[in-house]
Formats: sequence, structure tokens, C-alpha cells
Amino acid sequence: MNKTLKTILILVTVTAVGYFIYKQTTAEPDKAAAMGGGGGGPMAQKVAVDVYVVSPAAFQNKIATTGSVLPNEDVELRSEIAGRVTSINFKEGSRVSKGQLLVTVNDAEMRAQLQKLESNQKLYRDMEERQRTLLEKEYISAQEYDQVSNQLATATADIQALKATLAKAYVRAPFDGVIGLRQISEGSYVSATTPIARIVDISPVKIDFAIPGRYSQQVKAGDKITFTVEGRPEVYNAFIYAVQPGIDPATRTLQVRALFENENQEVRPGAFVSVSLSLKDSDDAILIPTEAIIPEATGHKIFLVKNGKAVPQMVKIGQRSETLIQIMEGVAPGDTIIRSGILQVRDGSNLNIRKVRTAETALPTPAQEPTDTE
Repeated sequence: MNKTLKTILILVTVTAVGYFIYKQTTAEPDKAAAMGGGGGGPMAQKVAVDVYVVSPAAFQNKIATTGSVLPNEDVELRSEIAGRVTSINFKEGSRVSKGQLLVTVNDAEMRAQLQKLESNQKLYRDMEERQRTLLEKEYISAQEYDQVSNQLATATADIQALKATLAKAYVRAPFDGVIGLRQISEGSYVSATTPIARIVDISPVKIDFAIPGRYSQQVKAGDKITFTVEGRPEVYNAFIYAVQPGIDPATRTLQVRALFENENQEVRPGAFVSVSLSLKDSDDAILIPTEAIIPEATGHKIFLVKNGKAVPQMVKIGQRSETLIQIMEGVAPGDTIIRSGILQVRDGSNLNIRKVRTAETALPTPAQEPTDTE
């Protein structure tokens, strides 16, 4: 009796284990079928996306960047010699002319030396005239005449050297401009390291900015730019006058300078400006939505739609705006690209296309032309 009961319990246990194993093995295919619609793994699951059909478009080629205002000329005035300031001949913040006397450093001692040398020069000149007359009459030798002549030449050279030194006692304006705040007072002692004041020429001013190096061949002297000054609504026009010969290897940008006449002196040096530079217009540019671009360490990538599947494609980008980006290489007219749902897309993903957009429905109005903001 006990043996029979034990046998029955064993049979029941084996039957229960077998049923459990059967349910596990049959549940996995059912689960896969429910997720993938008939097997095939994760790629079999369709990803819902919106797409964009590429077509050529016309747009105004512009670069938008930022820059700074520089004075046309800017010099910190210093004395070339050491001494006491005897006079200051300018008013702070006033306009000065090139060559105008601004500051005089004590010149009394040098003037006295100059007077002495000029007296000696007159004496040697008179002696040289007498000796020359005697030489013509052969009353003296040529050697005696040369002695006096050399003394006269030496005195003349000493006068020229002292006049050059004396000129350094007078600090003059090196160019037309506006002089700033003075750092000295009359009677103070100055040397070559003592700042006196700063003089700047702000009519015209320079607009200093940089553009991406890939546009280096499209920018030249004479090109027009427009710019606005931070905090002001006015739009100003300027013209490029100089371009750096080479691209900066650290930033991959090209330094450019434009000149603005600034006749009313409303634009001040040091101001922050927003610059717009127009390049050659394009009638057949390839523009795609910016959200379609995937930045990677090696460049930029998009996903093309081919036969209902996602295919990755590396691209070379050009100009960009908040909504559009120009594609230089990697995309052709007629291509269909994924513009939304990209985070769920993988290489080879099956796609469920929800919405199709074209250039007519996705491109901006003329007020939203793509510009390079790098």
C-alpha cells in the first residue's frame, strides 16, 4: 500500500514538471511573435518616423558671426627720456592733430648745451673760412686746414645729435585722434615706462571678426558686410579691407577685418558686434532639417530610407540656421531622409513612415535664409 502511494506521488511530480517545461518552451515563441510580428529579433519591430524628401532649393548664402570694434589707431603715449614734466598742453577727451605738442619734459639743460655747441660751431666756422683763405694763398698746409675743418664737422654733428635728443623732450601726437585720460600731472617725474595718456583714432574704426576656414576662398577685400552693435538697433555697412593670409590651425577660422567710417563716432572701440557677410547665392543647394543630423566623433551622419529600412550615411555639412543645414556631400536630390524618431533608429531598422515632408512644406520663408552661425 505504501509502495503504491509512493509510486503515484512520483508520477504526479513528473507530470507537473513536464507541464511546466512545456509551458516555458511554448511561451517564448508566442512572446517573440507578439513583439516582432512573426520573429526576426529586435530589427523586425517597425520604428515610427517622419521623413523628408530632398530637393534642390535656392537661398541667399550668408555667414553670421560675431566680432569686436577696434580703433583705427591706438597708442599709449610715453616719454622717450626721463625728466620732470614742465607743461601739459592738452585737455582730456579732446581731439588732437598729428604733430600737436602734448607734453614737455624739462628741456632747460639740453637747451643750454645746444646754445654752447652752436657758439662753438660759429667759432669753428669762422676759423675754417680763414684757414681756407690762407690755404688758397699757400700760407698754411692742407693738414692745418683739415684740422679746423674736422673741428667744424664735429661741432655740427654734436648739434644734430643734441637736437635729436631735445626733440624727445616734446611728446607730440603721432596721428589725428582723441586723447583719453591723463596719468600724469605737471611737475611729476616721468620715464620711458611712465604712461602719459592714450590716444586713439576712432574715425574710421575696424570691425574684427572670424569666419569658418572652409569659406576662405569666398571672401576678399572689398566685400560688403553689415553689422549691429550690442544694445543698439541700427544696422551699419562696412567693407572688408584685409584678410589674414592663413587659417588659424587651432580654431580653423580665418581672421577678417572691415573698415567703418564712423563719421559721427557713434561706434566705440571695444564694442561687441554681430556681423553678417553675404557670399555667392546658390540656386541648387541641398538643405535638410537640422534635427536630421547626428553629430559623431568622426563627422556628421544621417539615416536614409531605402526599401523601407534605415541606412546610415556620413555627410559633409555647410551652412546652418536654427531649422536648416546645408549638405555639401553625401545626399542627392530625391533621397529620403529620416527627420524624427532618430533616437530609436538603428542600421537596418524596419520603418513605419508616419509623415512625408518636402521642400515646399519644410523650407523657411526668405526671412529665414540659412546662415552659418559657427
